[in-house]
Amino acid sequence: MFHREGQKIILATFFIVCAVILLSQFYVNIPWLRWALQILALVFLVLILQFFRNPSRRPNKNFDEILAPVDGKVVVIEEVEETEYFKDKRRQVSIFMSPINVHVTRYPASGSVTYSKYHPGKYLVAWHPKSSTENERTTVVIKTPKFGEILYRQIAGAMARRIVNYAEVGESVQQGEDAGFIKFGSRVDVFLPLDCAVTVKLNQKVVGAKTCIAAVVKKDEEGEITY
Repeated sequence: MFHREGQKIILATFFIVCAVILLSQFYVNIPWLRWALQILALVFLVLILQFFRNPSRRPNKNFDEILAPVDGKVVVIEEVEETEYFKDKRRQVSIFMSPINVHVTRYPASGSVTYSKYHPGKYLVAWHPKSSTENERTTVVIKTPKFGEILYRQIAGAMARRIVNYAEVGESVQQGEDAGFIKFGSRVDVFLPLDCAVTVKLNQKVVGAKTCIAAVVKKDEEGEITY
């Protein structure tokens, strides 16, 4: 299955690849060059198909957990001052996506969208400390039953030049559903309340709509913290 945001690009690439193969077959008389052009064209098509793949994910929806909104690697876990919406301290978990990762953004929790805003900006590399506040980005806040409001931010990288965000203020969203798409390498920051438990570690690989990145802190009868 391929994401709807890639339909036009996939179709255009398919026709270009067909044209390259046909033209090289009739007009390139050097066999090794003809084969090289055709193989490169097919490899390019495979890469485009791979980038826009959209694997089906059916999460076990859980109000006590925040799921990773994207596939990638955890690059930041820290307490920060969130200055756009909350204007107070939050726990930030950032996930970096390489060009080979699935680039579908999925809602990390169920709830209602209370804020959704697009910000034009720069195209610093996605792991740059200032990319979260200076790059092109979208900010979405979801009001959840157990965590209160959580915020996630899609951030463009040096290669990502288009962010697609489907979240609209007032709509109800379900954990794991399609929330948007970021084209070509980028990152997503999630801002969580301080009293939740982060359940991932730095450099851990996560899977969107599958990996739990935070949970409600609970205590058993003996007072021990559990998730």
